[in-house]
Amino acid sequence: MRVEPLERALDYHFQRPQLLKQALTHRSFSADNNERLEFLGDSILNMVIAMALYQRFGSLREGDMSRLRAQLVRQDALQHVAELLDLGSFLSLGEGELKSGGHRRPSILADALEAVFGAIYLDAGFEAVKRVVDSLYAEKLADLDPERSLKDPKTSLQEALQARRLPLPQYAMADERGEAHAREFEVHCVIDSLKIRTAGVGATRRIAEQLAAAAALQKLELA
Repeated sequence: MRVEPLERALDYHFQRPQLLKQALTHRSFSADNNERLEFLGDSILNMVIAMALYQRFGSLREGDMSRLRAQLVRQDALQHVAELLDLGSFLSLGEGELKSGGHRRPSILADALEAVFGAIYLDAGFEAVKRVVDSLYAEKLADLDPERSLKDPKTSLQEALQARRLPLPQYAMADERGEAHAREFEVHCVIDSLKIRTAGVGATRRIAEQLAAAAALQKLELA
């Protein structure tokens, strides 16, 4: 598989292509997979984002920076970045994962992106991977409003509806799928009074509810 389009999207060229190959290999495909690189990349991502928040928000307390970092490195944020890179189309997956749409699964995309960060670090060091992460997260960091972002989407949605004197949203489990080690939950957020219905998919019901609430809040702000 040609990986040049991915390297262009990352704005990074691997000196050791085998590292990128391993980063894109799921455990369902080979024993030589990306799990160890994912472990490394997770730590690197947390460090780079911590540095960016520390430099950008000089007055934020440690606890607030930790909560902002958690939002930026959680699965749905990683999934979004991975989708912008079209990362799923470059993954090596086992037959079962291919049939079940593994190249679109949030957990697989998030893990693979972290593995890519780990691979870049091993290929060229910390400054190289920091440059890539900073570039990929530039828009998210620029749009970050601590006063708003420190509230979770469910709380923000509830407050927005209460301000309009509207009934609170209802959350309903729509689907639960995947193997035991990679469960996915789909939750719908329904605001009947505004005819708004949104969906969220996540590794836990709580994550799915938050994603559905975030989508509903976006619709509410446009209404």
